[in-house]
Amino acid sequence: MMKRCLAFVFGLIACGCALAASVPKELNITYVKAPFNLQNMVMKTQGLLEKEFASDGMRINWVPIKVGLNQVRGLMAGNLDMVAAMNTSTLLIANGAGNRILIADGVAHPNDIFAIVTSAKSRIESVKELKGKRIVGPKGTVVHHLLVSALAKEAMTASDVELISMNLPASLTALMTGHADAALLVGPGIQKAVANGHRVLTRAQGLVDTNLVMAVSERFAKQYPEVVRRVAKVNREALQWIQSNWDAAIAIGAKEHGISQEDARELASWANYYSVLTQADLDAMQTNQAFLLKEKMMKQAVDVSSLVFR
Repeated sequence: MMKRCLAFVFGLIACGCALAASVPKELNITYVKAPFNLQNMVMKTQGLLEKEFASDGMRINWVPIKVGLNQVRGLMAGNLDMVAAMNTSTLLIANGAGNRILIADGVAHPNDIFAIVTSAKSRIESVKELKGKRIVGPKGTVVHHLLVSALAKEAMTASDVELISMNLPASLTALMTGHADAALLVGPGIQKAVANGHRVLTRAQGLVDTNLVMAVSERFAKQYPEVVRRVAKVNREALQWIQSNWDAAIAIGAKEHGISQEDARELASWANYYSVLTQADLDAMQTNQAFLLKEKMMKQAVDVSSLVFR
């Protein structure tokens, strides 16, 4: 009888340990408000993840990271667990290099929010005229994908231009100060450049099917699958709140970016927010993967369907 009691007690202890281990002590997730990720901004400013996991005692650490490649490095190094918004071009390139990153939920299809912007002084009117020009922007990202796609459409390659890799703020500065003929810009950067007389040469629409997704390292997803599901649930709840409280959501976005309500509305109109991935999304990723492989931006092919966390 005593042995049975002890076995029962030890069983309860083991069960309790298993339950405790189902939620980590902290969650390291990026705060990516650019280009205009309303779900992320609403989640952070309203403490939605903190409320979701309050009873679990899990701490939420918001990590501000702007560059897609730094997000990949953070996930692989274990400094990050999840990314609130990553473009699928970066995600595909990372997975092609053997870095397993999964899609936890959808965020936006912002084709109009990514663009190639030319200097007012350059007088460049077409993509063909980019030949031999200095272009600045972050490599390994959706805007890099956009540039290569735009060049390919004109029977050109990346070797036909001088691409200098730098982050988005630095790219905008280089364009504004006359140190670049064109820049790869997103969201508010496009607005600021245009307001200062620079011109949008082309946007992603018709060239790249852009898709921002919530991402998670495969390591974390395997260890804490329920946490990933709950974070995705909060992401969807944030979108529902945005859709029901549009003006309030725009106000949050404007404040977080330090821009006018008018500019915030324009950025939001470019975003095409969503949450649940469809077969069309997977098909678009497959098409993008084929292009990335052809242009040698991606090392090897991956099973696109395997990248969706289930």
